[in-house]
Amino acid sequence: MLTLACGKFRFFDKELGDIGGIPRLLDVGQCNDAYSAVQIAVALSKAFNVGVNDLPLSFVLSWYEQKAVAILLTLLYLGIKNIRLGPSLPAFVSPDVLNVLVSQFNIKPITTPDEDLKAILG
Repeated sequence: MLTLACGKFRFFDKELGDIGGIPRLLDVGQCNDAYSAVQIAVALSKAFNVGVNDLPLSFVLSWYEQKAVAILLTLLYLGIKNIRLGPSLPAFVSPDVLNVLVSQFNIKPITTPDEDLKAILG
């Protein structure tokens, strides 16, 4: 799991173990580092010869600052799907906009950290 920005505080206290000595939970940085996280995902998709949306990645975007809107718009522009948003939607997301986000990008609301981890990790 790669975490960054405010969303990391939902998971950082969970003991998720390691894989070959590398922690399962790695922090990429702050919200300003979102581009770097996307580049890591793109590099992984190229290494495995699949699309970014085919990787076992989950994007959880927390609405704590306005920068999250810019990050969401960037992810949508790049075609990233299955993003989890929360704890609440920004005020500009009308029911019609939400319907488009859900139908075209499979946007989902966040729930509790434990429930989200269960859904993300299968």
